[in-house]
Amino acid sequence: MFGMGHWEILIILLIVLLVFGAKRIPDMAQGLGRGIKEFRKAMHDVQEEIDVNAPPPQAANKIETSTPAQSVSRGAGDAPASQSTDADANAEKTQT
Repeated sequence: MFGMGHWEILIILLIVLLVFGAKRIPDMAQGLGRGIKEFRKAMHDVQEEIDVNAPPPQAANKIETSTPAQSVSRGAGDAPASQSTDADANAEKTQT
């Protein structure tokens, strides 16, 4: 672990025990545990918020199925309605 042996870790723990005392170490560990718990909760909340704002995966993979616009084939003498009304209007103008 970090290039330290078992004896080095034991010596560091003894020094921490002497500096902070036996009564204060559990309080520090408890505070550290609360901090880790709140950090995990905050990360979980942020991840849920991101998941809520993301588009649902079903909508992204959905294939649109629509029927194509139907075209009507016209004969040589048939004209669209807009053209026939224009032709009728021109015919009326020439007759008057």
